[in-house]
Amino acid sequence: MDNFNELRLDDRVIKGAQDAWARFLSMAESREAAGEAVYSALFEAAPALQSLFVSPRAVQAMKFMGGLSAFVTALSDPAGLKIQVETLGFGHLYLDVTPPRVVIFRDAILDLLEVELGDNFTSSAHAGWRALLNYVGGAIIYVKANYTERVNILLASWKVCTKALTSEEEAMGGQAVGGDSNSARSEERRVGKECRS
Repeated sequence: MDNFNELRLDDRVIKGAQDAWARFLSMAESREAAGEAVYSALFEAAPALQSLFVSPRAVQAMKFMGGLSAFVTALSDPAGLKIQVETLGFGHLYLDVTPPRVVIFRDAILDLLEVELGDNFTSSAHAGWRALLNYVGGAIIYVKANYTERVNILLASWKVCTKALTSEEEAMGGQAVGGDSNSARSEERRVGKECRS
């Protein structure tokens, strides 16, 4: 993915995707049951993906539900959807999200909706969900490819700065500089300035 723009879909496609999701939720006994169906569909389609998720099953199922609900709702707000998806991407920097894994994830969700909704999963709904899931997966890959190095630099810089502060504190035997909190704050500012320069 070379760029990460807003996802803009036809109103008919947005409505189809949102209506399909609402119908899927209404058919389930509860949101938890719907989440469990999503979880099962994903990991039956690709058991190897399960190792990527460390949360307990019930927690992860509800995370899927929350994310999918928020994304499909935000289809009518492209700027808001972009922010949500970008945030998800930063939360997944540590995962090895690849195009084949995105396809597995996408197809498992599409298959679930198709099986559960039957004829009510219209071509517009299918097009909307396919575009949405491709967008989410592509954005995760884009964020990792374009921001991982920057985040690592920030983390390394922060580590240097906090280590410098810790070394200063250790050198003073754990005492604040000058023995009072004003002096300690002055020293923290001085060390912080050194880290910023």
